[in-house]
Amino acid sequence: MVSQPSSAQATVGRTTLPAIDLCPRIGAEIEADVETLLSGSAASQIRALLEERGVLAFREIHLSDEQQVAFTRTLGQIVDEGENYVYKVTMSKADNAQAEYLKGAFYWHIDGTMSEVPILASILSSRRLSETGGETEFANTYAAYDELPEGEKEAIDKLRVVHSLAASQRYVNPEPTYRELRIWQSRGTNTLPLVWKHRSGRKSLILGCTAARVEGMGFEEGEALLCHLRDWATQPQFVYRHEWRVGDLVIWDNTGTMHRALPYPLDSGRMMHRTKLHGEESFA
Repeated sequence: MVSQPSSAQATVGRTTLPAIDLCPRIGAEIEADVETLLSGSAASQIRALLEERGVLAFREIHLSDEQQVAFTRTLGQIVDEGENYVYKVTMSKADNAQAEYLKGAFYWHIDGTMSEVPILASILSSRRLSETGGETEFANTYAAYDELPEGEKEAIDKLRVVHSLAASQRYVNPEPTYRELRIWQSRGTNTLPLVWKHRSGRKSLILGCTAARVEGMGFEEGEALLCHLRDWATQPQFVYRHEWRVGDLVIWDNTGTMHRALPYPLDSGRMMHRTKLHGEESFA
């Protein structure tokens, strides 16, 4: 698909960065230098583009950890996670003791569905790549909702869905031991609206592998609805697939997208460094 200039290039803040749409309904590639990103002069434009396009890619910009943290701070309040605000996303247990848990990243999800206020955005940079696989896909849940038939919008408007860690971990381990299951269940559940009515007036779908059941529906009926909506939201017109190069930086709006990593050899040494922005809006 030939990239087209973004419609969101009006000057916002002090600096305007060139941006190219990556797919019709999601994604933009931004051209920027490190000095501009760290100055914060383009932060307002970046945030506006992030809400409009869902995913922003900065190709081979090669930020250090300290620079990534500084850049993240220009966009909002950084989450204190990992070492000096940087969390290592890898399947190597030597580098991350939670590697087993991270296998859930291979399935469509929204970060923070077990919280009342999910993170606003994640900023991910590539340090080592797998020789095969490992792309990241993003689905625009704003656009997916907007294009639902009106009858379906009305039917799901007031539905609520129970989310749990156990539901997501069953994708990875469908036959847990009793001890494993009880550990998952100890994290409890969180009941969220199926349709997120944002304070901006926009609406998006809350879906993904943590969705366990629909309140007030039989198991099979609810399961079928969640599967249907996931298939709808992950159609090609709503999805951007990022094929990583070392040094890339990608930001996604966690309040309006789902994401997943595509399979790759777990012993490949793939390493991504992540920073996150605190949430600014509760599920509603």
